[in-house]
Amino acid sequence: MTPASAESVPFNCVILPGNDLASIMMTNSLASDASCTVTCKFSTTKYNNNPQITCTKPVPAGKEVEMCQLTSGGDKMVKLTDGHAECIK
Repeated sequence: MTPASAESVPFNCVILPGNDLASIMMTNSLASDASCTVTCKFSTTKYNNNPQITCTKPVPAGKEVEMCQLTSGGDKMVKLTDGHAECIK
């Protein structure tokens, strides 16, 4: 039995029009279905308000999916400040 290993995969954390909602997308670039996790953190117009979300779910091999959405909590999102994604076979 081989141990599970996490591999980095492509992802995109996009602030949607209106700047109060973000769409968290990722692609399972592995050759098999996998459990995938993506984390995105954003800055907002309010000092020290940095909404962050982590989403995990199974993703079919080679597919791009929307993992989840994040609301800003009432402040406008300005930019992505941090993010990463990985899938485990």
